[in-house]
Amino acid sequence: MDRAPNVGVEDAPSTIWDDKTVAHSGSSTSVSVQSIQQQAQNAPVQDKEQRVTEENQAEEQGKEKIGEQLEPSKSRPSINNALAIPNGGLAAWSQVLGAFFLFFNSWGIINTFGSYQAFYETDLLISSNPSAISWIGSIQAFLLLVIGMFTGPLYDRGCFRILLLGGSFLLVLGQMMLSLCTEYYQVLLAQAICIGLGCGCLFIPSVAILSTYFTTKIATAMGLAASGSSLGGVVYPIVFHKLLPQIGFAWTTRVIGFIILVTMLIPNLLMKVRVLPAKSRSLFDLSAFKMPAYSLMVLGFFIGFMGLYMPFFYAQLYAINDHITNPDLGFYLLAIMNSTSVFGRIIPNFLADKLGPYNVVIPCTVLSGVLCFCFISAQSAAGIILLMAFYGFFSGTFVSLPPTIVVHLSLTERGKIGTRMGQSFGVIAVGLLIGTPIGGAILDESGFWAVWVYGGVMLLASAAILWVARVCHKGWDLSVKA
Repeated sequence: MDRAPNVGVEDAPSTIWDDKTVAHSGSSTSVSVQSIQQQAQNAPVQDKEQRVTEENQAEEQGKEKIGEQLEPSKSRPSINNALAIPNGGLAAWSQVLGAFFLFFNSWGIINTFGSYQAFYETDLLISSNPSAISWIGSIQAFLLLVIGMFTGPLYDRGCFRILLLGGSFLLVLGQMMLSLCTEYYQVLLAQAICIGLGCGCLFIPSVAILSTYFTTKIATAMGLAASGSSLGGVVYPIVFHKLLPQIGFAWTTRVIGFIILVTMLIPNLLMKVRVLPAKSRSLFDLSAFKMPAYSLMVLGFFIGFMGLYMPFFYAQLYAINDHITNPDLGFYLLAIMNSTSVFGRIIPNFLADKLGPYNVVIPCTVLSGVLCFCFISAQSAAGIILLMAFYGFFSGTFVSLPPTIVVHLSLTERGKIGTRMGQSFGVIAVGLLIGTPIGGAILDESGFWAVWVYGGVMLLASAAILWVARVCHKGWDLSVKA
C-alpha cells in the first residue's frame, strides 16, 4: 500500500517507516521529515531569541535613563548617615573658618553694643533714657535669633548662598546707614532692624552647616566658630573707641562697615553645603517639646538670656559713672571681657565633647551668676577688670553650647536639627529682647546694684532649670556624659 510522504507535518514522529519511505522515493522534490522538524523547531526559537534580545536592549536603555535621573540623589549622602560625616579635613575645617567670621559679624556686633550704649547715653542720644537706648541692642539681638525660625527652612531648600549674600548685604547697608543717623528712630531702623535682620540671615546657617561636617567634634567645632563673636567683640569696640575722637562717629562707623565687608568675603568664598535633608522641613517640630530635656533646656536659656547681657550693656557705664575707672579705661572693659570670652568658648566646648554639654554649661552658668552679684562690691579698677575677665570666660558657654545641646538631643533626628534650633532660638530670643530693657528700667528706678542682682538671679535660676533638664536627659549620675 502506497503512502504519500509527510510533507509539512510539524509534529510527525520520526519513525523508521517514514525514513525508509522518504529515502525510497528518491524524489528530488521530497523533503525529509528531519529537515522539516528542525525548521519547525528553529523558527520559534529564533523568534523568541530575537524578542528576548530586543527586550533586554529596551530594559538596558530604560535603566540608563533611570540611572541618569537617580545619579544626583545617589551621589548625595543622607543627612542621617553619621558614618559619612567627615569629622575633619580641609573642607570641614574651612567651614569652621567661614562660620568663625559669620559669628564675628553677627554675635560680635551684638557684643559690641555696650560701647554704643555708653556713647549714645553720653553724646548722640543724650535725650533718651538707658532703657530706650537698650531696646536698640535688644531688638538687634532678638532679630538675630528669631529670624532663624524662617531662615532654617530656606537653608534646607538649598538657599544657603542666598542667605549668605543677603545677610552680608544687610550688615554692610545697615552699618553705612548708621553713619548718617542723628535721631533715635534712625538709629533704631539702621542698627536694630537692618543689622539685626542681616545677623539673623547668617546665624542658623552658620551652626546648621557645621552639624553636617562634624559629629564627635561638634562642640569643639562650634566653640571655635563661636569664638569669632568674642573676637569681634574685642576688635570692634577698640576700633570704635580709638577712631571716635579722631575722625568722629560717622567715619568710625563707616570704617567698621568696611571691616565687615572685607571679613564677610571669607565665608562667601569658603562655605559650601555638603548635604541637605531629603525633604524640606516644616517650620516647627512641636513634638520636640514633648521631650522634657528639650523643653526645660529652652526654658533655662530663655531665663538665662534675660540676665546674661547686664554686664555687656551696663558695665562700661557703671565703671565710668561711678568713677571706678577713667573714661578711657572704661571703654576697654568690654574688649577685656570679650577677649577672655574667646577662651570661654573654645576650652569649655572642647571639654563638652568629652564630658557632655550639660555637664559643662551648668557650672559655668552658676559661676556667671555669682560673678554678676560680685559687681555690687567692685569699687576699684583692678577689681572690675578682674570681674569682667572672669565673667567673659564663664559666660561664653551660654552662646556657644545651646546649638551643641540641640544636636545631642537630636542624634536620631538629624533632619530636624535645624527646625529644633530655629524654634528654640525663637523662644530664647524673647528673653534676650526683654532682658536688657528690664535691666534699663531697673537701673532708672533703683541703680546699678539692682541691675547686678537681677542679672545674677536670672542666671542662677537658669542653671537650676538646666540641671533639671540634664536629669531628665541622663539621670542623676554625675559621671555620665550628658
